[in-house]
Amino acid sequence: MRSIWNGAISFGLVSIPIKLMNATENHSISFRQIHTADGGRIRYRKVCELEEKEVPPSEIGKGYEDADGSLIPITDEDLAVLPLHTAKTIEIVAFVPASSIDPLQMDAAYYLSANGVPATKPYTLLREALRRSQKVALAKFALRGRERLGMLRVVDDVIAMHGLLWPDEIRTPEGVAPETDVKVREAELDLADALMNTLGEVELSSLHDDYRAAMEQLITAKVEGGVLPEAAPAEGGGQVIDLMAALESSVRAAQEARGASGASGAGGEAGGEDAEVTPIKGRKRAASAPKAAAGAKKSTTGAAKKTAAKKTTSAKSTKSAAATKKTAAAKKSTPKKTTPRKHASA
Repeated sequence: MRSIWNGAISFGLVSIPIKLMNATENHSISFRQIHTADGGRIRYRKVCELEEKEVPPSEIGKGYEDADGSLIPITDEDLAVLPLHTAKTIEIVAFVPASSIDPLQMDAAYYLSANGVPATKPYTLLREALRRSQKVALAKFALRGRERLGMLRVVDDVIAMHGLLWPDEIRTPEGVAPETDVKVREAELDLADALMNTLGEVELSSLHDDYRAAMEQLITAKVEGGVLPEAAPAEGGGQVIDLMAALESSVRAAQEARGASGASGAGGEAGGEDAEVTPIKGRKRAASAPKAAAGAKKSTTGAAKKTAAKKTTSAKSTKSAAATKKTAAAKKSTPKKTTPRKHASA
């Protein structure tokens, strides 16, 4: 790996000679501008406005454009005398938790390598100190003509440095958030959680650039005279009319995709159990349930009325039977009147 900068890490009174290497690379397919009429390449040439002729790189310098449009030359000698302590040094200024770094500040990433055998011991010391403290180091360094902010952290057995934007380079998100107040229901949040749980996790190494693969296929077909790839169907970008239906459909689609990929999929192991879609009360699909419940209530009410009527009739018949028995008993207990016999003479 080719180094792009040589210097040292300043760690208190400890100085660690290091080499700086790019940790990332760009795999994007680049294009050249051409003349569509004849296919000739369009090139940009550096031309002096005063002499109107092309200037070689050895004669090109730096200049600052003033407010009135005049150019002030800045030479390499002028830059060399600037009081910049970080010109060849990565100066650590603090150790902070990684959570205190805003991801918006993240910029390019670099690997730091120990430069020479004497640098191995202090390099390892700093690496293990960072690993054990579970913190990152904030540092200042100069690269490509400007001083920058950096964050040092441990990646495997290497110290990596992320370039950070200065805090005043982060724009505030004014006017970005929705201006209309929107209320999110608990049922919608539950479905969103179910969708997140169903999608689960993924191994980043399994992700790839589909656009670049399609571009390579297109270029190969152009060169070899093959069949050009077909255009992908356009996805609907309209307004979501029913958010709940869209969430439920998304959960089902994610479950089907995970079921098709099997347990060996990237997110199959880490995602845990699939989430279940619970119908939301009050939706059209649940309309039949209230009707059934209403019917059940009616039948229950009718049965109750019939039972009450039977009880009433039984009670009446019981009372009538009791009254009849009482009457009979009363007749038996009443003594018979004796009529005196008349005398014969009478």
